[in-house]
Amino acid sequence: MNEGLAEAVGAGLAERVASAQRVAGGSINDAWRLALASGADVFVKSRADARPAEFQAEAAGLRWLAAVAGGCPVPEVLAVGESPAWLVLEWIEPGALAGDGAEAMGRGLAAIHRSGARSFGALPPDSPDEILRIGSVEIPLAESEVWSQTYAEQLLLPLVERTVRAGTLAPADAQAVERVCLRIDDLAGPKEAPSCLHGDLWGGNVMGAKDGRAWLIDPAAYGGHREVDLAMLRLFGSPGERVFNAYDEAFPLATGHEERVALYQLLPLLIHALLFGGSYGASAGDAARRYA
Repeated sequence: MNEGLAEAVGAGLAERVASAQRVAGGSINDAWRLALASGADVFVKSRADARPAEFQAEAAGLRWLAAVAGGCPVPEVLAVGESPAWLVLEWIEPGALAGDGAEAMGRGLAAIHRSGARSFGALPPDSPDEILRIGSVEIPLAESEVWSQTYAEQLLLPLVERTVRAGTLAPADAQAVERVCLRIDDLAGPKEAPSCLHGDLWGGNVMGAKDGRAWLIDPAAYGGHREVDLAMLRLFGSPGERVFNAYDEAFPLATGHEERVALYQLLPLLIHALLFGGSYGASAGDAARRYA
């Protein structure tokens, strides 16, 4: 960690940084375990090319989830700053998700979803702007009372346009997703109240701690349909059926939810197609053709 960043973090915490050790922090950020003069350890992530308000938005999402997380905790936000952009969180001693921890995660995620959101498309209460950030993808959101409209018009269709323009979604696959959007009112499932979503809930954002609990990290929180979180969790690095069974016991899913899994996997597949290319675009097309 360079001296300027260490001084900025220390000033933000009103503590002196005694030492810094580089640790894993995801695919795009630099990350450190910092020992403070007080004896406490903290986690810091930073990125020189972070976009304005990126870490403030993540901090807002963490605070929103923390207020309702129950048995599925999130790290406490300790400080956040710009120029360079950085975020300081409490240090969670890494470990592995245990059986009881998996069940606690399912119940805790159900509590987060059940806590609700002001509307579909609503961002966390202290968000710096009206942009949803998933990885480096920025999606402007407006609040709506109709989930199918939010999903098709604000999320899927803009991503289709961007992935086609980037050359990572073939025209035939784009047309399949567009046909789904035309039928979205019939496909989206029974009406539900908006849920507080983690928003980027894949296995890599579920951190098993030393105590066996699951901690949720790196959210892209917004008000949406709870099946989106669950569908993404099944797509990339599922933590296992004990999580889903405990969830369904605590907050039973609507009839037909099994048939909507691929529908709600369209969102993360399109985001991955935009970010990484590869076979994600074709996978999105295959998922869409199940409904189109």
